[in-house]
Amino acid sequence: MAKLYFRYGAMGSSKTANAIMVQYNYQERGQRALMVKPQLDTRDGDRVVGSRSGLRAPCIFMEELTRDLAAEYDCIIVDEAQFLTKAQVELLVSIVDELNIPVVAYGLRADFQGNLFEGSLWLLAWADSIEEVKTVCWCGKKATWNARILDGKVVKEGEQVMLGGNESYTALCRKHWALGQLGPRKTE
Repeated sequence: MAKLYFRYGAMGSSKTANAIMVQYNYQERGQRALMVKPQLDTRDGDRVVGSRSGLRAPCIFMEELTRDLAAEYDCIIVDEAQFLTKAQVELLVSIVDELNIPVVAYGLRADFQGNLFEGSLWLLAWADSIEEVKTVCWCGKKATWNARILDGKVVKEGEQVMLGGNESYTALCRKHWALGQLGPRKTE
């Protein structure tokens, strides 16, 4: 039985690297795995997913995914799944339930304010398997919050979606997110 997997984690938890490795594992065994991402994520270029560690893989946009296309693959892997719409998550559910094709979705659970993204909300509601991809705060505790950074400070107001990498976001534990502490200042 195929399943819908939602693997979530804070920024920098290697979600994309994990997604690329899952695709590689399928391909190494002679199976076809399709990498998908929402069209609004163009940080790594069109039709490419890229991890902070340097791994890259070609992909299609979620907006191009159809049941007929999915039927040509042994697995569908979705990166940046937090940006999906409810209808797109419903499509993933139908791919799993009706076509018996596993779908592995990777994304953030919540935004920089602690609010669920639409895609994450529906994946948490409907996924057969929910797994956390862990990372740590600068203090060593588990990081569960995505802090948005502007001018060296934690920002807690603004639009939900602002694409960015290490220059704009960091993972913090709940305590340090609430306090707005990015860690000890480094001296030279």
